[in-house]
Amino acid sequence: MQPTGHLRGDAVHVAGDARQRFHDSSGYGRPLQGNEIALSRVEAAHLLFRGDLSGVTLDEGESDPVGFERFFVACAAATERFAVRYLVYADLRDRGFYLSPARDPWPGGDADVPGAVDFIAYERGSTPDTGNVKYPVQVVGERESLPAAGLAGRTLAVVDEESDITYFEAAAGAIAGATEYEPPATLDGVLLADRVVVWDAPDGLYERGFYGQPLTGRAAAVEGAVQLSLVEAASLAADGVLSLSASVGAADADGGPVNAAARIVARGRDVEGERFDRRLTVYKRLREADAVPKTGFKFGADFRTYLDVETVEDLPHSEHLVRVVGPAHEFSPRELSLDVRLAGGVRKEMVFALTAVKRGDSGDAAARDSDVEWLAIGRLTP
Repeated sequence: MQPTGHLRGDAVHVAGDARQRFHDSSGYGRPLQGNEIALSRVEAAHLLFRGDLSGVTLDEGESDPVGFERFFVACAAATERFAVRYLVYADLRDRGFYLSPARDPWPGGDADVPGAVDFIAYERGSTPDTGNVKYPVQVVGERESLPAAGLAGRTLAVVDEESDITYFEAAAGAIAGATEYEPPATLDGVLLADRVVVWDAPDGLYERGFYGQPLTGRAAAVEGAVQLSLVEAASLAADGVLSLSASVGAADADGGPVNAAARIVARGRDVEGERFDRRLTVYKRLREADAVPKTGFKFGADFRTYLDVETVEDLPHSEHLVRVVGPAHEFSPRELSLDVRLAGGVRKEMVFALTAVKRGDSGDAAARDSDVEWLAIGRLTP
């Protein structure tokens, strides 16, 4: 006959040979005195579902134990997010993992994981006693919001409205390229509404640096003209490479020389607000890392990146899609799933660049560099 559990606060106590039967052999619960163990509500529900517990008494004044159905409903009413947490726990158990709640006094509470983590899944063959953590699992319902900051190092288990589970791995990432190209010392361009045209660009600017897009067409009489996006132009201007021609104004309002970087950044803010500052910071960081960022518009991202460009004639596939968000950004799981699925479908890694907005000392000066937290997220099959 299977043992009976007794609900005491937030734990189900099981006596008899429970320690050998459940904890030592399968990693359930935590030992108490003698052979008694305490199970979390999710663990007890799983054992009830499997038929390894005959029932659980819900309080000391109730003599008749209840089965899985009543226990599940009672726990769902008493414990926040119990249903989605149970679904993930049961799924990972079925996949062969031992798990424990990631909070004291349960064994998983010893793991160095954020408070948002629900379970610790141990490496196959490992028990809570050995402590070899495979996945720190954060359970997320389809309609919950998910703060982007601090997600690195977690396994996300997203439960949708039909109780299917999708797993994602979030990792701290850094994009490092091997593109060897130094822009020319000077470029002269004309600022238009939302781009800059360099009329006499050197061949290498586009062919080897993959800056901009040439103005081309059948029987074109104009050669050497390259259109730069505002982020490309602002980055080159901040490095002292790009200046603006007198055709857009020979002097600033104070009579001084044209400040190309400030003028282009101001135009960028006019076009897309403070988001331009974030995108510019990320663009500059990618160029500093010898990667080549180009627009990711076709993929619904801010940038796609090429790590090793020798010539546009022999261009490799881009490796990443980069989406720029603020440090306080909160994902919806649907949004996250869409981004990751699209990136995987085009054989790219999805990377989010979390960066704040820092402006210069004067309101219209070029943006100052901000910290960037790189967060790579991909699908996972545990």
